[in-house]
Amino acid sequence: MAEKLILPTEVKICATCSYWDGERRVDADMRVVVVGDECMGECLVQGEKKPGLHDVRKECECIWEDLEPDDAAEGKAA
Repeated sequence: MAEKLILPTEVKICATCSYWDGERRVDADMRVVVVGDECMGECLVQGEKKPGLHDVRKECECIWEDLEPDDAAEGKAA
C-alpha cells in the first residue's frame, strides 16, 4: 500500500498545481492536498508524465497555478 502525504496547497510541486491531472484529494477548507508518494500524472502544460512530488521551482517551462479557485483569490485581494 502506498504511503499518503498531506501537503499545503501553496507548496510548489506538481500535485498542488491545477494543470496536473494525477490522482489526488483536495480539501479546500483545510487548504491541503492528499497524494500518494509515488503518484504520477500528466502535466497538461508540458504534455509529459510527472510525479506528484516533483519540485517545480527550478523548472523554466512550468507555469504552476494554485488550486484555489479564482474567485477566492480575488476575494483576498479586495
